[in-house]
Amino acid sequence: MIDSRPTDEGNQIRRRRECTSCGKRFNTAESSILLVIKRSGATEPFSREKVINGVRKACQGRPVNDDDLALLAQRVEESLRSDGVAEVEAQEVGMAVLAPLRELDEVAYLRYASVYRSFSSLEDFEGEIALLRAEPSRNSKALKLPSPARG
Repeated sequence: MIDSRPTDEGNQIRRRRECTSCGKRFNTAESSILLVIKRSGATEPFSREKVINGVRKACQGRPVNDDDLALLAQRVEESLRSDGVAEVEAQEVGMAVLAPLRELDEVAYLRYASVYRSFSSLEDFEGEIALLRAEPSRNSKALKLPSPARG
């Protein structure tokens, strides 16, 4: 091998090789496939588009654009690939969305978390809001919610 470099946002490695017998040079492209194991047990290739579509509704009406969503999906994929495993549970994909979404927009994060974590009561929302207030995200637009009424 003469040269090796990542391409396609790190999803593929391009290698320049030389045949030891004849001296001819050629290129190879190696790629890894990240598979998602669904609840049913079926597997499918990871899709950034599915991540974007899953988050888009939570971002509705928020100051989040398509570039923000594309970057979020890229960060989710990079996070999952950094573990070095070829297969991840669908639940892990959803959990990997939470941190970058919180940095992007805390209201969208709260919406997504409420569905993804199956909030079932007002206390679930209040608890999550208390956590957001206690540990504000450094990049996020501030969560502007009124303080509880005192009486």
